[in-house]
Amino acid sequence: MARELLSPAQLARAVETDGRSKRVSPISARATVRSSSLGQGFPQPLFCDEFEVLGQRVVGEKHLKLKLARAGRTVEAMRFNALDPLPSTVRAAYRLSVNEFNGTQNLQLVIEHWEPAL
Repeated sequence: MARELLSPAQLARAVETDGRSKRVSPISARATVRSSSLGQGFPQPLFCDEFEVLGQRVVGEKHLKLKLARAGRTVEAMRFNALDPLPSTVRAAYRLSVNEFNGTQNLQLVIEHWEPAL
C-alpha cells in the first residue's frame, strides 16, 4: 500500500476568523455568547486583532493570564492550557467572554491562537 505524503500547504494551519471586533465590552461579550448559543452547531465568533502585551502571568499552574492593550484601551485575556510567554506585540484570534468574580463581571478575551505582530 502506497503512503501519501501531505504537502506543506496541507500541513499549514489556517485560522478563519470573523475579522475585527468593533465593540469589545462586557455587554457585547454577553450578547455574543447569548446569540451564538441560539444557533445549534454554529461556533461562537472568533475575532482577530493586534495587541500590545502589557503583562502576563501563570494562573492555576497551566494557564496564562494576560493584560493586553489595543487603541488606548486595556483588556484582560486568558490562554488556557498554555504557558509559553507571548512577545510584546501579537496578532491574536480570540473569543469574547465574561469573567465573573466576587459578583463583578468583566470582559475577558479567550486567546485561541496567536502569532507575533508584524
